[in-house]
Amino acid sequence: MQLAIVVSEFNSKITLHMLEKAKEQANRLGARVSFVVYVPGAFDMPLAVEKLLKKRSVDAVVTLGAVIKGDTRHDDIVAENASRLIADLSLKYAKPVALGITGPGMTAEQARERQDIVPARAVNAAVNMALRLAKLEKTVGRKTVVIDDSAYNH
Repeated sequence: MQLAIVVSEFNSKITLHMLEKAKEQANRLGARVSFVVYVPGAFDMPLAVEKLLKKRSVDAVVTLGAVIKGDTRHDDIVAENASRLIADLSLKYAKPVALGITGPGMTAEQARERQDIVPARAVNAAVNMALRLAKLEKTVGRKTVVIDDSAYNH
């Protein structure tokens, strides 16, 4: 299993910690992190995600970021647009892209409280989906198929 990680440099004290936790979880699951791409912020992620999804060697992408509430609705705009474009890219390239972006509407303290669990869950989701999609590709001609690799749940 070959993973790529796209990590936001904005709020780097949080996101760099998230990156380390994601790498640890990937290692625990036996997945290899082939690429780590740093982008200025969560809004900048879709372009890097698309470049990675085009690589044959990438099975799934994990996005990591922390969108923290400010004085305006800017955090809503950033998080909503980034997540929508990231989901669209997953469908376009038929590869999993896990959303490990915290926010919007959260404080820096709330983001720090989630900096361990969110990247682990994102890696779990990426690995699970890649495995399930691979099994689905092999089930041609069957009428009823249940695909569940819950070994990597939560």
